[in-house]
Amino acid sequence: MTSSVRFSPHPDVVASRVGDEIVLVHLATDQILSLNRTAARIWELLCSGCDEEDLERRLSAEFDVNPGDLERDVREVLATFRAHDLVHRAGNA
Repeated sequence: MTSSVRFSPHPDVVASRVGDEIVLVHLATDQILSLNRTAARIWELLCSGCDEEDLERRLSAEFDVNPGDLERDVREVLATFRAHDLVHRAGNA
């Protein structure tokens, strides 16, 4: 990965763990998104301040996955989060 971008949860998003999943609710838009185990872990790592490189490094240590597949999956999850306005680049409100 050439650049490392850090994302923060949107302030209007609340999260609740349900088993292995996390349910996100965007209070301003009433959107609800249920995250599977992997996406839930990405959400937790974002909330702890991890940037994209940190995400990939930590997930690689936690999951048995091909590095190329992992990078693609992380980008797809982040794109979904951004498309639903669940996150913003850290430092941007």
